Amino acid sequence: MTFSILAQDSGTGAIGGAAATGSLCVGGWVLRGRLGAGMSASQGAAPSTFWGEDVLDAMRVGFDAAQAVARVTGADGGSAWRQLSALGTDGQGAAFTGTSNTPQMGSRVFPGGVAAGNMLDNLGVVDALAETMMAATGSFATRLLASLRAAEAAGSDSRGLLSAALLILHPDFPPLTLRIDHHPDDPIGALEALHERATTGDYGDWTRQVPVASDPTRILDR
Repeated sequence: MTFSILAQDSGTGAIGGAAATGSLCVGGWVLRGRLGAGMSASQGAAPSTFWGEDVLDAMRVGFDAAQAVARVTGADGGSAWRQLSALGTDGQGAAFTGTSNTPQMGSRVFPGGVAAGNMLDNLGVVDALAETMMAATGSFATRLLASLRAAEAAGSDSRGLLSAALLILHPDFPPLTLRIDHHPDDPIGALEALHERATTGDYGDWTRQVPVASDPTRILDR
């Protein structure tokens, strides 16, 4: 019931993800990220938020994405109803799709990222996520957002969309975590508008003076 993409920005080293679904609150359910570990997207018919955290824990202590996904999914008796993507800080991705999820369902690992979805209109949705991310230009955030738009145009969640989310992490910047938890008309459009507001103007200026991972005591004069 969700499609998602995780990626690493080769230009800046940032890691990030974006997701959209025909249900509520996709950001809170699906996307997780941690500097020094990577990104995860836990989704499916009965998604486990624990999977999202557990796979990050595994990558943090040295498992690569494929090993971490196998470790987490193999230990869960309900794994057939779930889907998990993971991306390590090295840009290597992996994914698992349980067989009891609602078709169409699948995943695609591509250079620097991984895309996945279930309850899709067609599997071209997953390809649209990956191919757009690889071909798009502009900032990392706008490329992730463009991937969501392309997936929507390719068929989307078979029920349409109600929520969308974006998460980007970089040690030199505060986390960018944006969520549209319910929008019956155009959650991706609302997410694009929120991204514009959050990265420009007074709010954008303010975010450039708060502490960050590379400078946890930072404070800058306005």
